[in-house]
Amino acid sequence: MTTQSTNPPREASQPQANKLYFAAWRWHFYAGLFVVPFLLILAVTGMIMMISTATSNQLGNVADVAMTGTAVPVTQQADAALASVPGGTLNQYVAPEAPDRPAFFAIEQGNAVMSVAVNPYTGTVLNSQDKTTTLYAIANRIHGTLLIGDTGDRIMETTASLIVLLIVTGLWMWLPKAGIRAVVPDIRARGRNLFKSLHTSVGTVMSLFLLLFVLSGLSWSGIWGAQFVQPWASFPAEKSWTNIPLSDRTHASMNHAGHQDVAWGMEQVPMPASGSDAGAAGVSDRVTLDTISAWAVENGFSGQYKISIPQDEAGVFTVMAEVRNEDDVMPWQDRTTHLDQYTGNVLADVHYAEYSLMAKAMAWGIGLHKGLVGPLNFAFNLVFLLLVIMTCVTGIAMWWKRRPSGAGRLAAPPMPRDMPLWKGAVLVALALAMAFPMAGIALLGVVALDVLLLTKVPALRRILN
Repeated sequence: MTTQSTNPPREASQPQANKLYFAAWRWHFYAGLFVVPFLLILAVTGMIMMISTATSNQLGNVADVAMTGTAVPVTQQADAALASVPGGTLNQYVAPEAPDRPAFFAIEQGNAVMSVAVNPYTGTVLNSQDKTTTLYAIANRIHGTLLIGDTGDRIMETTASLIVLLIVTGLWMWLPKAGIRAVVPDIRARGRNLFKSLHTSVGTVMSLFLLLFVLSGLSWSGIWGAQFVQPWASFPAEKSWTNIPLSDRTHASMNHAGHQDVAWGMEQVPMPASGSDAGAAGVSDRVTLDTISAWAVENGFSGQYKISIPQDEAGVFTVMAEVRNEDDVMPWQDRTTHLDQYTGNVLADVHYAEYSLMAKAMAWGIGLHKGLVGPLNFAFNLVFLLLVIMTCVTGIAMWWKRRPSGAGRLAAPPMPRDMPLWKGAVLVALALAMAFPMAGIALLGVVALDVLLLTKVPALRRILN
């Protein structure tokens, strides 16, 4: 067993050591100190959601049904589902993903959203559970908000933003001197050197993929995503939907129970409103859930598509099939269609081809992020998440073996002497703040700690250094 070092790290005692290397190492350490616990949470909850989606598609782990003739009307299925949830309000119909699968109905009951499985051939209720309490829903909320709302969202956004700094500083320290070791670990090494070899080689191999994961994940965040990226990348409804009345509500209002039911590029787009003669010919018969479902099948929807039910007088029927919503479609098959609840006219029919370039990239990014673009994507993501966990664990092990035994301090990498570090650090923090606001705030806090507090409070300096 390798014993912990009782001497300062060898790199720190080298007078000829590159000062920029130590500056990058110090930033890498500080960012990792914040990121690692939350990155482990992201990796574990991500795996839980992927596996849960593959086994129960978010809606409930319900057995297949026997195909016994023709399905009963969707309204009859909906009535049975509503009868099983006293005082409930029908929110959404989810068509069976295959002929031997049940239909599902989302029914709001107070603060709960019940997912009711119904046999489409008999109209009998098979199962009912609160969508907000499923394993997927809990893991999803931890993944996005740590179960503490906006505060958790900001923490996770800061984590994702600082991962960019980890990637840049890690590659800057390692690649110039690594050679073949950049991607091939030295399994003959022992002790801290083995952990370092695994950490750096695995980190190098997965760095680009991690960056893509981070950027796609950040686009869901409350500041960088909702305030910066989505507003200019959304579908331009006002320009594309001529003579269509628009509601004060946005598409995001259809999200419920912690699930994103609409495409990323549509969330901030205003909803069309029912109650006019606008739109193209759609449902010609009386407008019901049955006729809307029949129109959807006749007009290109198949498998697991969803129909959101109007919730007020201006509401519309919305038929959706989205990769983001695990509807078993590929990114280029995204489609959102709105029909007037009174006339049955088609008010809007948005396909992937009409998305902005950023929205198209996000359709792909979200699909790949969730492992939904085929079996290889699913398998790759599982391996990738295991490597993320491995990188975090080896980073912790490297720090543990480097820190002086029994010192009772963090043992941060030393700040280079005779180097105006704070000027460069402030510039880096300001540049990062412009791109990723939450990371910029965190870095400015570290600069204040490093430059203002550590130089004036010896006790705090001893704890960190």
